[in-house]
Amino acid sequence: MSFLSRVMTLKSRAHVSTGQRGRSVDSSFDGAVKMRSQLARNRLIIIVAGFVAVYGVVGARLVQYGMTPSETVSSIGPADQLMASRPDILDRNGEVLATDIRTVSLYAEPNKIVDPDEAVELLSTVLPDLDIKKTYEKLSSKTYFQWLRRQLTPKQQSQILSLGIPGIGFRPEKRRFYPGGPVAAHILGLVNIDNRGIAGMEKYIDGQGLGALAAAGLTSNAPLEPVRLSIDLRVQSILHDVLVDAKEGYEAIAAGGVVLNAKTGEVLAMASIPDFDPNNPYNALEKDRLNRMSAGVYEMGSTFKTFTIAMGLDSGLVKMSDMFDASKPLYIGGFAIHDYHNLGRALSVKDVFVHSSNVGSARMADVVGIDGHKEFLTRLGLLSRMDTELPEVATPTQPKVWKKINSMTIAFGHGVATTPLQTAVAGAAIMNGGKLIEPTFLPRTEAQADEVATQVLKPTTVANMRYLFRANAVLGSGKRANITGFDVGGKTGTADKVINGRYSSKHNFNAFLAAFPIDDPQYVVLTFIDDPKTGARGDNTAASTASPMVGEIIRRAAPLLGVQPKFGPDGEALLVSY
Repeated sequence: MSFLSRVMTLKSRAHVSTGQRGRSVDSSFDGAVKMRSQLARNRLIIIVAGFVAVYGVVGARLVQYGMTPSETVSSIGPADQLMASRPDILDRNGEVLATDIRTVSLYAEPNKIVDPDEAVELLSTVLPDLDIKKTYEKLSSKTYFQWLRRQLTPKQQSQILSLGIPGIGFRPEKRRFYPGGPVAAHILGLVNIDNRGIAGMEKYIDGQGLGALAAAGLTSNAPLEPVRLSIDLRVQSILHDVLVDAKEGYEAIAAGGVVLNAKTGEVLAMASIPDFDPNNPYNALEKDRLNRMSAGVYEMGSTFKTFTIAMGLDSGLVKMSDMFDASKPLYIGGFAIHDYHNLGRALSVKDVFVHSSNVGSARMADVVGIDGHKEFLTRLGLLSRMDTELPEVATPTQPKVWKKINSMTIAFGHGVATTPLQTAVAGAAIMNGGKLIEPTFLPRTEAQADEVATQVLKPTTVANMRYLFRANAVLGSGKRANITGFDVGGKTGTADKVINGRYSSKHNFNAFLAAFPIDDPQYVVLTFIDDPKTGARGDNTAASTASPMVGEIIRRAAPLLGVQPKFGPDGEALLVSY
């Protein structure tokens, strides 16, 4: 092969090789382009799918919020649980003492609040006392529910609605309303912001199962059977008025009283002043608002001579004809026992009671002895905690070790401190035939009372004590309680108060224990006045303060209780004397 032929052959091969390589390069380039295009499509699909998923979740949540009622977005339970009713409380005649009224409360859902600053500013225009800082913190929190203000007025609700704040709403609630205000405050007690009983009969009602059901979420908005009390609202109002006037008129620290059915133990009226308005109980926990009738203990002074003489007579160791030397002070253990009015002679049992002799009472207690004295007061329930529906009941105080001096001073009301209510209950036992009946704030018949009563006195003791009560009202310190026609009997008590560790004759705790009509007592009335500065006759004794208080209560309440005054042939009311 010639040189030219070989050259041409090599060129031809080179051309063929070059063409093949070119086609190979073109093919690789096309594949790369196709691969990149596929990756781009895949990325786009992933991104679109991601956007669809995110917006799908957002849309679903918006639909959920839109379909869910605003009041159930919170975590406070169903509406009927929040609106759980309390039963109405009625007096013995069906008058309403406490009831529920509808109200609304303001709440916020912070997760729906757009501008907390603006929301707080707008709300403060309607609620000027709103706590700006705390409200802002609530609205800015990452929560779903916050209370802003409980129990709004209708006007406040309307004004807030007109503001149009997103994320703000109202919940229907119940609020307790007491038509009589403070008239029966210490009996009824009160409820908290959640309508749960926290004192008085309101707390007692919760303790009977209502509170446990509410805590378990088993209550409903269905109306409940009313709770009827033994209280007579008419008598309660009279008692309350007399106590308020007495505290102011006698310039005293406090006053209290009770009207008790002697046959059944029912409390018809009871009050302690100062008190509070359960509709606005801002001061209910102040120390001077204590229910002194059942939650305070006091040395009851000479009212205790009632129990001392009843003890002596019932023991058989003392007779009505016995005489006790009261011609001079009685000295014992370095102490001297004096009489307020020293008659300078021996006294009969009647004289000891009517003239309120400390010396005669001390000698009578000495005849019975320490053990007998302690046993008798325990028998009458004066040394133990009283059992009744009210939660606020104090336990009496007494000496850890009774000595002769203790027994003698307790005989005239110094050394033992008990509640005024249980003093009245013990007095009822002495007047009603000798039956100790625990007090109740619920209706009770005489037959039911007999089932729970304890016989603590002999009939002869009761008859003698009725005689002494009446004699004191006619001849002694109870004259200002002796309302013509109603045969009142009773015993005053003027107890020196302990001031700076010593008894002070200038500061007294005065009481009067009474019963009427005395031939067959239906009612027992007790009043006290704490540290009066003046009295009806210019002094600060029980005869000038507590006694006329009882007289005014009986004068106004006895006709309402169905007690008929006794009239003579000429139509005049009789003043029966002993």
